[in-house]
Amino acid sequence: MAEIIKTYRQEVPALRFIGKEYSDSNRVDGMYSHLWEEWFGAGRFEPLEKAAGVIPGYDDSDAYIGLMRWKEGEPFEYWIGMFAPEGASVPDGYESCDFPKSALGVCWVKGKEPDVYMKEDECMARFKVEEYAPWLDAQGAMWFMERYGCPRFTDADENGDIILDICQYIK
Repeated sequence: MAEIIKTYRQEVPALRFIGKEYSDSNRVDGMYSHLWEEWFGAGRFEPLEKAAGVIPGYDDSDAYIGLMRWKEGEPFEYWIGMFAPEGASVPDGYESCDFPKSALGVCWVKGKEPDVYMKEDECMARFKVEEYAPWLDAQGAMWFMERYGCPRFTDADENGDIILDICQYIK
């Protein structure tokens, strides 16, 4: 069973997210895992890794991101990609979203795959306890993400557990 083992506020610089947008119609059995397999198999992260480089003031710049945008009454957006420095060039065939200097509420969810997934509601409840209010974009939507950081996510511990970061843009 997966559990939240750490919650904290992380200040982040202005960032550009580079990737591709998907919708609910792209889900298979409620998940986007087939798209992640496609991305890794086709080498789609390679141009983004070059664009991302080292981002001053953001320790998790090498993480792969499943970025989500949600607003009641609007279609759900799911993006796959990486963060890059503000103003970074967007490689051909990719899209981007810009975020101002802000903060993230971060939960470390520890457990085995697939138990660490779909814990956004639990993390948002924890953020509320911590008094982390969600940041809303100009259209009133919330942004949150799965952040696949190395080595927390890639290197399982002696019990086979990994850590997935679930983050939300906060005020």
